[in-house]
Amino acid sequence: MRTFGKVTLAGNMWFIETEPQVSLRIKRVFHNMNKNDYGKLMLSASASNSRELRWFLQRYPMELSPGDLAALDEKAEFHLKNEILVSSILQGDYTAPTFELALQPREYQRIAADLAMRTGRLLIADQVGLGKTISAICTLTDPANLPALVVTLTHLPRQWEKEIHKFAPKLRTHVIKKGTPYDVCKGKHGETVLFPDVIITSYSKLKGWAETLAGVVQSVIYDEAQELRHSSSGKYNAAVHLSEHAKLKVSLSATPIFNYGGEIYNVLNAMEPGCIGHRDEFLREWCISAGEDRPKIQDPKAFGSFMREQGLMVRRTRTDVGRELEPLNKIIQSIDADTEALSTIEDSAAELARVILSQQDFKKGVRMQAAEQLSNMIRQATAIAKAPYVADFVRILVESEESVLLFGWHREFYSIINSKLADLKPAMYTGSETDVQKLAARERFVSGETKVMIMSLRSGAGLDGLQHMCRTVVFGELDWSPGVLEQCTGRVHRDGQKDPVMAYYLLSDYGSDPAMLDVLGVKKAQLEGIRDPMAELIEASQIVESNTKRLAESFLKQRGMEIKEPANLINLIKIKDDDE
Repeated sequence: MRTFGKVTLAGNMWFIETEPQVSLRIKRVFHNMNKNDYGKLMLSASASNSRELRWFLQRYPMELSPGDLAALDEKAEFHLKNEILVSSILQGDYTAPTFELALQPREYQRIAADLAMRTGRLLIADQVGLGKTISAICTLTDPANLPALVVTLTHLPRQWEKEIHKFAPKLRTHVIKKGTPYDVCKGKHGETVLFPDVIITSYSKLKGWAETLAGVVQSVIYDEAQELRHSSSGKYNAAVHLSEHAKLKVSLSATPIFNYGGEIYNVLNAMEPGCIGHRDEFLREWCISAGEDRPKIQDPKAFGSFMREQGLMVRRTRTDVGRELEPLNKIIQSIDADTEALSTIEDSAAELARVILSQQDFKKGVRMQAAEQLSNMIRQATAIAKAPYVADFVRILVESEESVLLFGWHREFYSIINSKLADLKPAMYTGSETDVQKLAARERFVSGETKVMIMSLRSGAGLDGLQHMCRTVVFGELDWSPGVLEQCTGRVHRDGQKDPVMAYYLLSDYGSDPAMLDVLGVKKAQLEGIRDPMAELIEASQIVESNTKRLAESFLKQRGMEIKEPANLINLIKIKDDDE
């Protein structure tokens, strides 16, 4: 039989040497291939690519060594098996097994756990409050998956430990206390104890423990997996290292994308390195912009469908599983703002805005630094300008017998709110409190000791229990990410909530609010298309160059100032926000 070239496997790449006419054809089949490669073509050895390559070789046979042929067949069969399994689940021709737990999980939770265990990796993106934690705990009932590692946000290890003891009380747990490794087999009094079944740590400590735990833990659970969206972070690299050595990887996040769709590559790759090929292939096949900064998914619905069909992600809404809550009532409320607070930054902000909008060829990093400074400066000034009016609005709600969860971001905003509502003694759950202080704040709010809890926009993801006390959410400040806002409302709009939830967005016509509201629509289109490919998007999926460019244009227009070249590059003191 005639052969048309040679295929070899090196690491996680297929190298293909073939005739020119066949090279053209294979590039048409694999859109993720670099069209500018000639002679020796490269293709990542993902299960999906391997199955398609095997199909292509039926038409154009090529030489493979016995070992490479066996690897090709193994990867292709793995993909075929997953496809059949996923298809049966999507069509409803599937009954999930039961798990030996103290409390039996719901069927959709068991389905997710079984799919994860069969495929070895799964992103569970169920809607906020549907019990993704329980699906993950199901996987811990199999001794083959122990010991396991749970990685979560800084404020959630004890909540995870409590849930594990509730559903699987026989499992031994250990919460990591330091960022540097120590002997987890030493008890509180120096006695020797058994190695824990489940180790629980935070993303902030992951880097220090990755080398020690890689190859020791058999499974890894990444809670709030959107934390792995930045490939430049130490926690991302630590997760990749752990995942490469673990048998089972489960990621949990109702909002795996916080900004633009390209972030999903890092979330998936940290869970299962190479599962959707190399980053360059992903950018070529799925993204509009191949830039390193903010690649955007060209067709979010198509990519969402692809992830489901590959068995990489499962996403169920409340409607899907028959656990619908009363609809979330979103109310946009216009409020006044003290424009004097914005006037104090007018000159400095205008100069930064002109740097961002300028056509000059600045040194590398100048425009980026100006963008960061402008965003922080105008957001903080907007928060200060709105804060007194936000406090008045919250007081009205409390006087009508409502408990209020108020979201903000800047410390100056918190200070004004606390001063105006001092008699209500608000509980604080922000980046300034320790884990012990956060737990105490939660207890004060849940017990009814205080009617107001002030929470940072990015400090409460995953926190449970507030829904039993509160049904009213107020956004005093906005975040650039719609995923963050969804996580915020999800603290009370979740299982256990018996009343309709009201979410008030208090917006000003001045400052950062108008531009942020505009950008949020674009980002939500990316998020919704990937998570719910069959749903119609509320916002049009348009593309913007950058958040801060919109902000710069909006600010200059509000102040009636001319868009012109900057007079000079000014030095500004960085405004510290709650994310630090």
